[in-house]
Amino acid sequence: MSGFIPHTPNEVAEMLTFLGIESVDQLFETIPSAIRLSRDSLKLPDSKSEFDVLEELETLAAKNRALGPDFISFAGGGAYDHDIASAIKSLSTRSEFLTAYTPYQPEVAQGVLQALFEYQSLVSRLSGLEISNASLYDGASALVEAINLTVAQSKNGLVWISQGINPAYRQVVNTFANGTGHSIQEIPIRNGSTSWPVENPTLPGTIVIGYPNYLGLLEPMEQIISFAQANDIKLIFAYDPVSMALLRSPGELGADVAIAEGQSFGVGLNFGGPYVGLFSTREKYVRHLPGRLVGETVDSAGQTGYVTTLRTREQDIRREKASSNVCTNQTLIAITTAISMSWLGKSGIQELANRCYSGAEYLKDLLVRIDGVELYSSLPSVREFAVKTKMSSELLVDRMIEEGFLAGVPILEGFESSDVYGSLLVTVTEKRTRAQIDHYASTLERIIR
Repeated sequence: MSGFIPHTPNEVAEMLTFLGIESVDQLFETIPSAIRLSRDSLKLPDSKSEFDVLEELETLAAKNRALGPDFISFAGGGAYDHDIASAIKSLSTRSEFLTAYTPYQPEVAQGVLQALFEYQSLVSRLSGLEISNASLYDGASALVEAINLTVAQSKNGLVWISQGINPAYRQVVNTFANGTGHSIQEIPIRNGSTSWPVENPTLPGTIVIGYPNYLGLLEPMEQIISFAQANDIKLIFAYDPVSMALLRSPGELGADVAIAEGQSFGVGLNFGGPYVGLFSTREKYVRHLPGRLVGETVDSAGQTGYVTTLRTREQDIRREKASSNVCTNQTLIAITTAISMSWLGKSGIQELANRCYSGAEYLKDLLVRIDGVELYSSLPSVREFAVKTKMSSELLVDRMIEEGFLAGVPILEGFESSDVYGSLLVTVTEKRTRAQIDHYASTLERIIR
């Protein structure tokens, strides 16, 4: 017993005597024996020394193949291989941030709170909306929270969501809708653009637009924005934060809420997470903001201070009345994102976006010259685009892996009814050199020849 819990045999015996029972097992008699774990069923392996354990872990880790030494990545679709400056890594891993606990006590958490305040300010500038929270878990959860907010405001649970939204996000939205009762209607995409049913007599309460969409394309949006504004429909933009350096912000275009995945700014691929969800909205919705909000104030000595503020009791306590039950965030990742955006600055983010754009356009031009490769759509794009090839996209990815490339993301699940199904989503970031792009294109041409 003492090997599993921090109590001596004498302490356990004293507890049993006080309770009037003879053994610890009697504490669990109300639990059916069929579902109780017996020690015989654990089948634990023989113990090993620390040296042996580390050696085994290193052997297992060596089976992974990493970007850089093993692969050159042209894959994206929500997770991007960007450069992370040493300064960003150094600052974000300082113990003040790395080991800091939830900043409930402002008197001991001013550094973290100020960093989150700066994060909110930067995200608001990026999105063009007045209010941003102190982050959410990732882009998918941010979209769910955005829909919850707009549905609560419109009192209409019908949501039109473009098929051009990341399919993983759509899966998460549909999963949550099973519990909330929201009616999610996916609107198909054709030739890269969403076929919005603007003549539909059943008006939605919320419309979700991709900007650019998951396929990297900039859809014509004037009609759907005008339709939404004329019918008092809430607009959610799922945007690419890097592309905002070259485009008008969601706020300028009329978004009520804007969400994004912030992984591009200072966050590694991390095997798919943890990432950080960017969430912004209009000031009139500030009291309905999900998660945390850090505010700037003045203390009793007249000095600037920071506190978590405007927390609705419904979010934590009266959960049945809340539009959100998110009570935490991604503090460390959010601070890393803020450090990255600050390090880059306005001109640096513009340069980052321009390098992605010019690299993608250069690769696009190389690929369309290859027999058996064609662009899926002629709509403009920023840093990723879809191509159709005469070879299966899945097989092409497998073959390119053998050549040292992550060729892209096959567009399959979530697009079964779309004309883009089977295409390959290709991404270029600022890390890709001209030599790497040339090598990628020539290798792909050789494989599909």
